Amino acid sequence: MSDLGNEIVLRPRFELSLVTEFEKLVAIFDQKAKNPFSIKRIDEHIYIRFKKEETMFWSPQLHLELTSFEKGITKIHGLFGPNPTLWTFFMFLHFGVGTLFIILGVFAYSKYSLGQDVTFWLVGMFFLVLIWFTLYAFGRMGKSKGKPQMTALKVYLDELISNFEKV
Repeated sequence: MSDLGNEIVLRPRFELSLVTEFEKLVAIFDQKAKNPFSIKRIDEHIYIRFKKEETMFWSPQLHLELTSFEKGITKIHGLFGPNPTLWTFFMFLHFGVGTLFIILGVFAYSKYSLGQDVTFWLVGMFFLVLIWFTLYAFGRMGKSKGKPQMTALKVYLDELISNFEKV
């Protein structure tokens, strides 16, 4: 797995191939997780998170999908991402602001084409742009605050699979 580098990209992904049987690798993730992590496995999907007491608002999680199409070779497809509830909330806010911006734009155009004052509508659109920039700034801040925990998740995964040879 390559290092994440200095900049955390939006939902970074990786893929690893290990020389092991699928069942042996799954057994590693079925064991009790080391503190402060929790592991949840649903079939070939594995979620590594921080325990509730270690979780902050911006805490990331690591989603792994295990696949095995060749005998003796198992692939891990990994995805770092925010808490799904937080991700959904932020997307809802972005779509809401975008929808309001379009609605205000339609009203502004209608008023303008009727020769009426459009100041109110343009001021509203300006404030929506400010809200968009604020959401962007909060997202960037969240990524930087979650970087140490993302690195800890990567180190823990490397520790779990350290006994297996990489292809």
